[in-house]
Amino acid sequence: MVYGVIRNFQAALKYRGGWKGLLEHMYTNGDYPFKFGTYMGCDAAGNRYYENRVDYPFGQHRWVEPGDIHNFDSASIPPEWHGWMTSMNDTPPHAEEDYIGERKQNIIPLCESNAGIDHNVGHQEEVYNFHHLHNLTTVRSRGYGIGNPIVGLPPGAKDSYYTQPGSPYNEASIRPRVNIGDLDAAKGGGRPYKSEKWAERLRTPEEKLALEKEKMGVVNRAVEAEKKAAARRKMMMASRGAGTVSGA
Repeated sequence: MVYGVIRNFQAALKYRGGWKGLLEHMYTNGDYPFKFGTYMGCDAAGNRYYENRVDYPFGQHRWVEPGDIHNFDSASIPPEWHGWMTSMNDTPPHAEEDYIGERKQNIIPLCESNAGIDHNVGHQEEVYNFHHLHNLTTVRSRGYGIGNPIVGLPPGAKDSYYTQPGSPYNEASIRPRVNIGDLDAAKGGGRPYKSEKWAERLRTPEEKLALEKEKMGVVNRAVEAEKKAAARRKMMMASRGAGTVSGA
């Protein structure tokens, strides 16, 4: 067993080009015994793809070694390599043209066509993906004004994920702010508010205390006025003979 481990380390060191490559493989993939396979290609993000159909069972015979070992995301794998990784097709992207050229020889045209293509694989425009992330839902700020350091989105940058029309995050659906007042209107403005709840948040503790005293003063004055009105009603009823019993 010890001899097998030593031989495995020796082969891995040779295959990975030294200790740096071996430790990087252990850090990213975490595989032991170390995986060996045929290099199949890489993508624009520097991710390297390998295959070994002999030593590993189906489902484990293809794997990726990330180009950015400290910030790898599964969304960094482009769709063409994802199809190969999940065995949707056996042709790696760099050999697709040869594969299509070989397979289209068996296409029997049923009628004359003036189309600019001679196979059924549709045209695809080149797309730009932020930091090679193909799932744009991850390209969004993690808080107001802080950006997203995980994917490298700077503060204040626009989120890249799609929003439905009518969503409060959709720029076309954002209504302009309409203020109903300003707490500093007498001083020339400075603290506008769009609702009474908003104004309550902007008031200082001293202003809240003064406003509470003013409200209590209004309530006390209303109570005193009601007491006086009740006293007047009682006097008027007494002057009209209220409280007397007929025939007494």
